[in-house]
Order: sequence, then structure tokens, then C-alpha cells
Amino acid sequence: MNDKSSRAAAADSSRIVSSQHLVSAKSPELSEFEFGLIIAWHAFARWMMRCMTAAGVKDMTPTDVLVLHHVAHRDTDKRLADICFVLNVEDTHVVSYSLRKLAGLGLVQSAKQGKEAFFAVTDKGREICLAYRDVREACLMPGFTGSAEDNAQIGELARLLRTLSGRYDQAARAASTSAL
Repeated sequence: MNDKSSRAAAADSSRIVSSQHLVSAKSPELSEFEFGLIIAWHAFARWMMRCMTAAGVKDMTPTDVLVLHHVAHRDTDKRLADICFVLNVEDTHVVSYSLRKLAGLGLVQSAKQGKEAFFAVTDKGREICLAYRDVREACLMPGFTGSAEDNAQIGELARLLRTLSGRYDQAARAASTSAL
């Protein structure tokens, strides 16, 4: 093995990935990113559920929490299709189930407008969202400096995640029509 090959092998063995067999020579960093995304998603999901429990509502899934906060967003009524679109959820049944669960808990309500059902947060739902915000401020935000530099990095990461989500969506469309 030459010096360049041994350096490459050492770099590959030091990568933190979930599936070494998926590492691509074109972008080994993508596998590192994917592993980071996996553990970040699970940490974020765990956080959302525990934060909601601390805010006063137990047994909510991450999807339930996301749907509740989106329905409360800007205090405007939302259609099922719009909620799914914004949250990038393909299976409307998943969001529909969450909406029924949230309605059963008295956190959202629906109203027919023509043939469409529109969902809005109830007063109780708004109170829970504000309690969630208070728990978030108390438990999560002390870990952030609030500096312009840190916030710029977070903003850049958010833009990168949105860009990469578009690439993954496009790849999913390509894979669904692929006949390998």
C-alpha cells in the first residue's frame, strides 16, 4: 500500500458513519453527514416528546408535536394538505391521525369551509404551545450563546439542510422510478 492509499484508508477508518458499505468515494463526508442526521433526528425527536411532557401533555409522538406547532403557527387555519406540504410528510394518513389525536386532546379543532376541513389551535392548544416554549427557553436555550457568529452558523446549517432535503427528495423520486 502506498502512502496515499494508507492515508485514505486511515481517513476512512476514522469516519463516524452508520454503514461503512455505503461510503462513496465521491463524497465520504455525505455518509458522515447522514449518520449525524440520524443521531440528530433521534435526539430532536426525544427532545420534542420530553419537552411536550414537561409542558403538560404526555404520550405525544414527534409528529404530533410538529403538527400542533404548525397548526398554531401564525394563528391561521390550515388544511391537511398544507400541513403535510410544509412538514414534508408524504403520507397524509400520518398527519390526519395526529390531527384526530390532537382534537381528542382538545388542542386543535376543525371547521368545514366548503368541502375542505381547516384546522386551528384551540385556546388550550395555544397554552400548551406557550408552555412548550417556556420549557424550551429554560432547558434548551442556555446551551446557546446567542452571538451573531453562532446564529450565523446555525442559519447557514439550516440553509444547507433545506438544500440537502431537496436533493434527497429528488433522489427519492428517481429511486421510485428506477428499475435496477
